[in-house]
Amino acid sequence: MTGLAIGRHLAFAAALAVISAAVVRLMMRFGPIDHPDARKGHAVPTPKGGGVGIAVSFLIGIAILYRFAEFARLVDPYFRGVILAATMIAIVSFLDDIFDWPFVVKLAAQLAAAAAAVGSGLYLREPRIPYVGPVEIGWLGPAATLFWIVFATNAMNFIDGLDGLAGGVALIACCFFSGIAAAQGAWFAYFASLLLASGLIGFLPFNLPPARIFMGDVGAQFCGFVLAMLGVVAARFETVELSFVMVPMLLAGPLFDVAFTLARRMVAGLAVTRPHRGFIFHVARRSGVPGLAIAATHWGFALFGGFCCLAFLRASPLFKPVISLLPLIPQLAWLAYVQRRASRSAIASWD
Repeated sequence: MTGLAIGRHLAFAAALAVISAAVVRLMMRFGPIDHPDARKGHAVPTPKGGGVGIAVSFLIGIAILYRFAEFARLVDPYFRGVILAATMIAIVSFLDDIFDWPFVVKLAAQLAAAAAAVGSGLYLREPRIPYVGPVEIGWLGPAATLFWIVFATNAMNFIDGLDGLAGGVALIACCFFSGIAAAQGAWFAYFASLLLASGLIGFLPFNLPPARIFMGDVGAQFCGFVLAMLGVVAARFETVELSFVMVPMLLAGPLFDVAFTLARRMVAGLAVTRPHRGFIFHVARRSGVPGLAIAATHWGFALFGGFCCLAFLRASPLFKPVISLLPLIPQLAWLAYVQRRASRSAIASWD
């Protein structure tokens, strides 16, 4: 890719960031309001729905990409599936911000959007395993992809509880993934992650502490959904074994927090769908860790995951499985730290 081409791509991304910021400003005036309650980290009513800016700029960009960028196209059914699924999750999650649907309704909507992507053919087919090569997994591919998309979507949504946390993690993940995809010649993945980063750049100045607007479900679910789909696209990098683990490495913070919390609640016999304050980042905040410090910690997790991905790409097949697990180390250290603080703060229950 020439320097001129990169410059054009960045100019296009900057224009989309301006569109995102303009939509966010509109949502600050006319969007739904998030009112404080016992589970939330803000004390005054704050506009939400800032993620509309992220979604609108991404969908404009992806439509232009579909129409004009021949070099960065997926196979047509996959491309249309991405656009349809992303549009679906944006619409239903924005309606959720307005009407605050029960979790079962949210889950059904997420499953429908994920099914649209999988139904277009965008699912894990033949993961490349070191020293083995591509492995045909049959019906497990669509099933695993559906689970992955829904889980990643909810992980980003659940972690969106502090100013700048989810948006910062998503932006760092997009920046790393865009560079990785470009290096692999995966031009659709490069452009799609660049488009999502543009929307986040337009939104984040309004969401950094103290936030003037929240991204809402429309932003958190949309970011998680698009990053999950990009993880499926990454699984098709032909020269990289285990390439399907790279997006999970970038999102290790949200994925670990949500997986640990849901597992802990299931073992304790607690309802996993009931609203609670039992996520690790919630407990850290309740134990006295400043919100900005928690958000910065998660940004650090994403940065660490990004550098692990770079090492992963350069590693021999023997070491790839080991490197893919490295992002778990800071998660375990963070969990131990929060548990110790919770104990010293006499937090009687994580819920």
